[in-house]
Amino acid sequence: MAASGIGMAIVELDGRWREVNPAAERLLGRDASELAGRQVFEVIHRDDVEAAREALEGLVQGRSEVIDAPRRYLHRDGEVVWVHTNAAALRDASGQPQLLVVQLRDISRERQAQAVLQADATDRAAALDVSNQHLQMFADSVAHDLRAPLRSIESFSAMLDQRIGESLDPTSRDHLDRIRAAATRMSGLLSALGELSHATRAELKPGPVDLTLLAEWAVAELQEAEPERDAEVRISPGLAAHGDERLLKLAIAQLLSNAWKFSRQRDRVFIEVVGGPGADGVRLTVRDAGCGFDMRYAHKLFQPFQRLHGADEGAGHGLGLAIAQRVVERHGGRMSAASEPGLGSTFHMDLPPPPDY
Repeated sequence: MAASGIGMAIVELDGRWREVNPAAERLLGRDASELAGRQVFEVIHRDDVEAAREALEGLVQGRSEVIDAPRRYLHRDGEVVWVHTNAAALRDASGQPQLLVVQLRDISRERQAQAVLQADATDRAAALDVSNQHLQMFADSVAHDLRAPLRSIESFSAMLDQRIGESLDPTSRDHLDRIRAAATRMSGLLSALGELSHATRAELKPGPVDLTLLAEWAVAELQEAEPERDAEVRISPGLAAHGDERLLKLAIAQLLSNAWKFSRQRDRVFIEVVGGPGADGVRLTVRDAGCGFDMRYAHKLFQPFQRLHGADEGAGHGLGLAIAQRVVERHGGRMSAASEPGLGSTFHMDLPPPPDY
């Protein structure tokens, strides 16, 4: 919680704050010591208090699994802050709720952007374009500034390993390995952020797309990276859609990478890629026999940085499915999933059909 850039809190079942992280303190303009023991409803806008109470009661009494809704909170300076609130109950072995885990994400800018769009349709495209440009410039700047020190960490830790690696005691070896592993994870995260930006901003160049070829290409890359893994991959021939080939390759690669990673605990990887008519076009289905996930948490699947598994089960940066969904949504399609723990997962991509479909 302390390291998260998103507001997080632990709340008692009666609605009292127990603990908040620094991001939540900044969001509300209040110290954790000031909030502890006070009612959550004291910092929620009066027009939203009733809905917040009903949602809390429904969660505690078991009528709902999660709270997932926008709320207006009150900053210490009196400013209204729009916050997207996600909450779930921590339960004991018997299933009784003990505490609530709450995530608070500031969506004030999004709300302001919506107000601008509704107030002035003429300036809508220009306002969004400027906002996106600023966000893109910020993301590019952060990625660029982070890569330079990251390269230094990777380079100098590799030099240390080469020069004194054999003389290190077990504890020092573990420390050095952790540094190098963390640098590798950070590098992968920056690459994924770049892909997410590309999926969101890249100009679409639609045309006929051979989905079978893209899937075979992505699988070949996975097998080349880990040739020692035993894998059975079935890809149906003749799968086709209409869209941007580069972006669809990115989306398919993310789905197949997930299937590959979350089959790590299996002796043999099994992946099946099939397709057929969908509700409004064609449906591409990627099915695996990996560790699966609990469908109670399916609402988190396509949110950036949300992970339903630990690193030992194959969890990565938490951006893969978000990237795939961005691509599919930009094509006017949708993604859905079904799974059961221990029995694998199935992901569907609904895409526009080729002209002669």
